[in-house]
Formats: sequence, C-alpha cells, structure tokens
Amino acid sequence: MASVSAITKEGGEQAAIRAVVETWHRATSAGDVAHVLPLMAEDAVFLAPEREPMRGRQSFESALATLLQTHRITSNGNVREVEVSGDLAYAWTDLTVTLTALDGNDGKSPMKRTGPTLSIFRKQPDGRWLLVRDANMLASPVVAELELKVDNLERELMADGAGG
Repeated sequence: MASVSAITKEGGEQAAIRAVVETWHRATSAGDVAHVLPLMAEDAVFLAPEREPMRGRQSFESALATLLQTHRITSNGNVREVEVSGDLAYAWTDLTVTLTALDGNDGKSPMKRTGPTLSIFRKQPDGRWLLVRDANMLASPVVAELELKVDNLERELMADGAGG
C-alpha cells in the first residue's frame, strides 16, 4: 500500500483523502481491523439510519471485530467529491458493502447494501488525514425493495388518475 503521507506530497490533499478511503476499503475487505483503526480519530462518530450513533474508535473496533467473526465484508466506493478547507475536509462517496456469512448457512447471504456516505476528515499535525465523522445512508435490500414497490404503486395510481 502506498503511504498516505507520500501521496499527500505527490498529489495534494484531495489525493491523500482518496487514499485514506481506498485503504479503508482494502483493509475492511481483507478483514484487517488493525489497518482500519489508524485511519480514524479516537473520537470518531459514525451515523447510520435506524441506529444510535457509534462513538469512538474503540466502539468501532469492537463492532467490526464482532462482525468479522461471522461474516466476510466486501467494501468499495466511488468517491464523487472531495473538498478541503484548511485542516477539515469532506468526501462524498457512493458506497457498496456486501456481507457474506462465513458459514454460508444464514439464509440471507450475501447481503448487499448501497448508498451515499458523507465523511469528514481532520488533518493531523503530522500531515495525516483522519476520519472524524461519517454518515452513511446505506439502504438495506428490504428497504430498497419496499421503496421500489411504493414508487411503482405511485406511478400506477397517477396513470389511473390521469386517464380515469
């Protein structure tokens, strides 16, 4: 893996943040919790729909380590935008996460979730960028399927109303 500090010098702050995001995905997909943790601040906060905020690196570590005992995680994203202002930056990413049960017998595997994320980074005195806040809007397949059904029903009702 390329050094994030080396990329900062070569390709600017935006490239350094993109490298943090890419390193995060590779480490998560490899099940390498120890490689993910240094990419976030001690007091990082993670926001997700229908869940209480997850506060702190230790909480994240515990949750990820527990999940990796039963599932393989594949994570990737398309970074749409990175904006830097002083020692703060944000990245808007289209994220895809796939969870696959290690035993393959959970009846729900693999479970794929997709959606946008907004991540906030803070530049450290040593030049590294660390994730400090992350908000994801990953939709579960059940929610996405339900939304599609509602959209289709609304279209049908509008078509019936206009012609009926």
